[in-house]
Amino acid sequence: MKPYSPEQIRNVGFIGHGGAGKTSIVESILYLTGVSDRLGKVGDTSSVMDFDPDEAKRGHSISASLSFCEFQKHKINILDTPGSNNFVTDTPGCIRVVDGVVAVISAEAGIQYYTEKTWQWADQQGLQKIIFISKMDSEKANLKATLDAAKKKLKINPMLVQVPVGSGEGFSGVVDLIENKYYQYEKGGKGMGSAQEIPAELVDEVETSRAELVEVVAEADDELIEHYLERGELTEEEFHTGLQMGIQNGQLVPVLLGSGTQNIGADRLLAAILEYLPSPDKHPARKARSLKDDKEVEIKADPAGPLAALVFKTVVDPYAGKLTLFRVFSGTLKGDSSVHNSREDHAERLSQLLTLQGKKQVPVTEVPAGDIGVVAKLKMTTTGDTLTAADSGVRFDPIPFPKPVLARAMIPKTRADEEKISNALARLVEEDPSLSVERDAQTHQLLVSGLGQEHLDVIIERLKRRFSVDVDTKPPKVPYRETIRGKTKVQGKHKKQSGGRGQYGDCWLEIMPLSRGRGFEFENKIVGGAIPKTYIPAVEKGIVEAMEHGTVANYPMVDVKVMLYDGSYHDVDSSEMAFKIAGSIGFKKGVKDCKPILLEPIMTMEVNVPSECVGDVMGDLNSKRGKIMGVDASDEDQTIRAHVPMASILNYAPELRALTAGRGVFVMEFDHYDDVPEHLTQKIVEETRAEAEASH
Repeated sequence: MKPYSPEQIRNVGFIGHGGAGKTSIVESILYLTGVSDRLGKVGDTSSVMDFDPDEAKRGHSISASLSFCEFQKHKINILDTPGSNNFVTDTPGCIRVVDGVVAVISAEAGIQYYTEKTWQWADQQGLQKIIFISKMDSEKANLKATLDAAKKKLKINPMLVQVPVGSGEGFSGVVDLIENKYYQYEKGGKGMGSAQEIPAELVDEVETSRAELVEVVAEADDELIEHYLERGELTEEEFHTGLQMGIQNGQLVPVLLGSGTQNIGADRLLAAILEYLPSPDKHPARKARSLKDDKEVEIKADPAGPLAALVFKTVVDPYAGKLTLFRVFSGTLKGDSSVHNSREDHAERLSQLLTLQGKKQVPVTEVPAGDIGVVAKLKMTTTGDTLTAADSGVRFDPIPFPKPVLARAMIPKTRADEEKISNALARLVEEDPSLSVERDAQTHQLLVSGLGQEHLDVIIERLKRRFSVDVDTKPPKVPYRETIRGKTKVQGKHKKQSGGRGQYGDCWLEIMPLSRGRGFEFENKIVGGAIPKTYIPAVEKGIVEAMEHGTVANYPMVDVKVMLYDGSYHDVDSSEMAFKIAGSIGFKKGVKDCKPILLEPIMTMEVNVPSECVGDVMGDLNSKRGKIMGVDASDEDQTIRAHVPMASILNYAPELRALTAGRGVFVMEFDHYDDVPEHLTQKIVEETRAEAEASH
């Protein structure tokens, strides 16, 4: 495939809430431009973009997919992003590497949570936008309500550049208000609209809509509004100047209409992408940091410039191995060459370069600035890494991926599964940065955390399908701790005589609580050689080992201080081992007199919900022993900040979804440990004992 210059390229992200119709309109574009020989449908094997078996099974996108098409001598790279809270991992990375976005909004469902969220992400990157209102062929389509919601929730001036012809099943095309032409479509046809006379019954509506459009464009510039108020109209040149100016500065957002499943509107959308979204050389320079002095530098789309490319996605292909997807912002990447990974500070050898049409790999000789490419089998490079030149290197800021919110303990079913699971999960984490895997040091469980139950279900299916690993899952154990409220002095003595050399260790300990979060402190107060210095570390070691199992429910102890202040020894029978045992005995005996209590992990949470759901969600958090720390309000939604015990929210993701009709999202992380209420302690003790007995 021939290389394209930056001005001939468009990098476009299709964003929006899950189910809005993003993949359907992309499939329509690929069919129209000859990439596919039939109109792909989401949920079956005809789809170019949703080719993963999990996507076919579920009927929606799970990961972002890349394709490209050629239209009017331009190359359009398309990144189709997921918009479900379980599968939104790839979306921030895709938004980082495109130059403009098409926000797809369902004419049925209107503005949903991830329409707003992905729009905000695009705003943060300063991207120009087009809105495509899909599903105009639905009987439930409501164009006015959708436009009103877009104006209110996205805080924009939506500029309708088309008028629909027909409604519901009768939707047959659009009138282009800029060209003043009616484009009629044949359902199930190739997707090119044929220019027709505007239907007589729509002439008045089109004139009114055209006048409203001219007024909206005039308002984008002070000089234009003056001309408009003087003459009541704009010249064609003034209109197009104002249109481009308003779109570039974000004041105006063109709105197009269509139906992906009926193949209506894809050609007009392609024309709008070329007209309204910038080529890489017209996009403002990107920011990066020099590897030499860490100063901020500007990266421009110059194929002859120093190399700077950002890896935005990794795919673990069962046959091709690891595929690395990257966007070149400066320079030209060539196959069979060497590049510098700025995170690893190490050279990577590139093999054959590729691009993708869904899952189909298309070989290319080079990837110049402004283009998107793929390379297989890089050893150390992962998502978010910068590929650059060793002598003039830069690094891009990391991509902020969503954090996992739901953890499950994974238990391999057989010994063979146990041997394979670590490697399999490591490979899945490579392609899914929102997936987290850790072995809990206290509970010894293998914890896998993701964005929700469906996300983890897909991980389990992929473990089985790709790596032949079978697992069971269960909620993770809560990592409780124990501590003390009181203080005491106690003797720990170990004396054993049974022929030959005996064992003798004697220590006096003072045990007291520390403030929360201090951990453990040991203080040596021995004077006059009551215990030789060589044995004192052994006393501390015995105490530390004893702290691993508390007296309430066998959980590790924290926030305790122990002072060693007296003791005695025997010239022959004393040893490090004897004093280690004495320290352990003394600590275990003394803790029982120090009012031991149970501690539980408290999470800090931010829960973003629609305003009308705030009361229900706060009530639910209160019922989970949560403490509301504050509420941050915006026009449409509110963010509740709270401290909540981990034990109460092990299954919070589906509960919040049910409370908010799928519109609530949350993030959480560990904050601190706090006392378990006395009325719950006994229940936890009984459950822990029952588990211990069952495991034996």
